[in-house]
Amino acid sequence: MHLQDRVFAFGLLLSSACFGGTFSVPAGSVSPWPAILSSAGHASAGQSGADIYVAAANAAATSDWKARIQNGAALILEGSSPLAQSLGFTATGETISVIHIVDEHNPAVPVIWSKVVEIPRYQIPTEAQVFARDRWTKAPVVAGYKLGAGAVLWLAAGPGATGYERFPYLMQALADLGFGASFRASNLWAFFDYSYRTRADPDYLAERWRSAGISALHAASWHFYDSDPERDEYLRKLIEACHRHGILVYAWVELPHVSEQFWNAHPEWREKTGLLQDAQLDWRKLMNLQNPDCVAAVRAGLRGMMERFDWDGINLAELYFESLEGAGNPARFTPMNADARAAFRAQTGWDPLEIWKQRTDAVSLRQFLDFRAGLARQMQEDWLGVAEQFRAVRPGLDIVLTHVDDRFDAGMKDAIGADAGRVLPLLDTHSFSFLIEDPATVWNLGPQRYPEIAKRYAPLTPHRDKLAIDINIVDRYQDVYPTKQQTGMELFELVHMAATAFPRVALYFENSILKPDLQLLGAAAAVVSSYSRDSRRVSITAAGDVEVAWSAGGALVDGKAWPMVAQAAVRLPGGTHVVEAAAKREGIAVVDLNATLRSASVDGKKIRFRYASDSRAIVRFDRKPVSLEVDGQAVSGACVDTSDCAVMLPRGEHEVSAQ
Repeated sequence: MHLQDRVFAFGLLLSSACFGGTFSVPAGSVSPWPAILSSAGHASAGQSGADIYVAAANAAATSDWKARIQNGAALILEGSSPLAQSLGFTATGETISVIHIVDEHNPAVPVIWSKVVEIPRYQIPTEAQVFARDRWTKAPVVAGYKLGAGAVLWLAAGPGATGYERFPYLMQALADLGFGASFRASNLWAFFDYSYRTRADPDYLAERWRSAGISALHAASWHFYDSDPERDEYLRKLIEACHRHGILVYAWVELPHVSEQFWNAHPEWREKTGLLQDAQLDWRKLMNLQNPDCVAAVRAGLRGMMERFDWDGINLAELYFESLEGAGNPARFTPMNADARAAFRAQTGWDPLEIWKQRTDAVSLRQFLDFRAGLARQMQEDWLGVAEQFRAVRPGLDIVLTHVDDRFDAGMKDAIGADAGRVLPLLDTHSFSFLIEDPATVWNLGPQRYPEIAKRYAPLTPHRDKLAIDINIVDRYQDVYPTKQQTGMELFELVHMAATAFPRVALYFENSILKPDLQLLGAAAAVVSSYSRDSRRVSITAAGDVEVAWSAGGALVDGKAWPMVAQAAVRLPGGTHVVEAAAKREGIAVVDLNATLRSASVDGKKIRFRYASDSRAIVRFDRKPVSLEVDGQAVSGACVDTSDCAVMLPRGEHEVSAQ
């Protein structure tokens, strides 16, 4: 399959669709629908001229609705109303108690409501597709059908106050009816662990990831720290596949964990807990990074790994201490290695082991906890310096520091030594992104936590463009509803709110993203403040780069010929733009760019674009360029794909011309 036939999967998904685009909700209502729809690739149109309408409760059965639907509108109905009855959804005299539903988009995932809801059993039109049923009675609770160019989507009850309490896959159902996302972003990061993907084909994975809007994969590098022919070959193939499909690959490093082999080979360098036991905590086996010999060995090993593989970046993740229970659990509390204890004793005259013996007072504990936070900050600065040295062998290397949030959950500082206030000033002198990890203690809280987290970090650094957020997509230990893991509407609202608050969103991890969510994940990451369209043009205002679903062939952007046009999408830089239909160009086109687009233009057969990237960038052309220049200098333009053409570009801000 050629690139122009497979790129931008959301466009391919919608190529026969009506597209959603704009929505309207009843005036004056307090409704979750704006949050639901805006987090899935739709924008508000006010009270008129929308593509998607949410009917008011008890809406009257006016005669014009069928015609509006047949002419291309989508109508969303909740429960019983004269309008719903006129469209075939009729409440019977029977009442059912609903608390557990099964959705056809993912029948294996239990969808449990927080409390029982009594609703009527409904008769629905024979042509309607049932998307979700009550677990016990099999009664339909979400259904819909197409009518002419439009569609009707019906829910047996409201979606809940936040929009995701009851029906996780509403937006997938709306897309099935022809009203999918009209825009998306493609700048998500995702974490990758080889141990979950040993048998999966790298090309299959890379194509699926890029189609979901993933721009960079952070691969668990501890599997590859020690050279192994079979594993090394797998990683090389994975990186090559990712580059072919326009995805960057970062080495995800989890110091003080180094590797299984390193742990076994060096028992003398193992970290110690407060009980002076080897610090094998959960899956991580922690090493003593206060020992100079251990540090030298780890530095040499990491350098070798960075040289063996074609990395685009390195992520220094969770570079602090254990444990989440803090000093209250000495069996997990670190660092209690001899070097850290000697350094503390030299400052204070007493051994930190005494905090569980002679010195159980709060003042003594505070003295060691502050020392520990300072030690963590020094480790982070030291290893940032080591990563910067790797740019001698990888000039385009981007650097990320993943740091658990200690502002929203202030207990993290004392629990693990994480102190963002000490670390963020390093952005003044070092080039890296600060990726804030969502702590497990707040995974049960809603999407609104992300703007609040951003607000708390804003005073700590002027480099807010370097802040990013990591969303952990995992089974949560708290009582959460309707699903144990974030999926569907909850996931989309999390991603969308995170994207409004931070310039970069990462997901932990790619294997936990459920299949039904992939098609709308990129749409959730798009931050669009206005959108409108007619038969020939789209007007859009977006905070950052955005891809607009497009089926008109060629395109003019702001009145000028545009080179960033794929089969079903137009790529735009952030800002306000008007896209108009035009005849398809015969010259070379850019079908994907993994970088921030600054500008683009067409000059006859030659195209130009300007981009910015903290790492190397990847551009994908619809054919091999006859000529390719970067900043006016000719480059070879060697394709990293045999059928289409993906080209690696240098880190920084540059202008590219091709024909």
